[in-house]
Amino acid sequence: MKTSLERGFTLIELVVVITILGILAAFAVPRFISLETQARTATINSLAGSVRSAASLARGMAMATASTASVSMEGNTVTLSNSYPDSGATGIAGALSPVSSSDFTFTPGATVTSSAATWTKVGATTPANCAVSYTPAASAGAAPTVAVTVSGC
Repeated sequence: MKTSLERGFTLIELVVVITILGILAAFAVPRFISLETQARTATINSLAGSVRSAASLARGMAMATASTASVSMEGNTVTLSNSYPDSGATGIAGALSPVSSSDFTFTPGATVTSSAATWTKVGATTPANCAVSYTPAASAGAAPTVAVTVSGC
């Protein structure tokens, strides 16, 4: 006599498993969204650190070479204002080169010696509120200002 074994899941078992997965997903999805925001915030903070480092490095090179107009960094000519990079595309942006345009949108300062340059995070909830700004040194004895905004990341 031959007995047949039926294999598979019952409809009740499948519904229970799908329900359990739905409950787990309800808790996991908000956590992953939070992780995405945290990742954007960390990216903005790391860019701010890079901007500070690039400005300090340019200042050190300017002091070492006694140059007040420009210095050469990684093959780029970086224009200076008060011995720090200015806020233009050949100033602080040149000192940081390259910063990926798929990650950040760079806006140079309207007046490169006094107004702020800004990097905004591409893909942020509110890009204007997920940004790093660099304001050049106001005078020979002052340092530039780097500000971070993460309320819209």
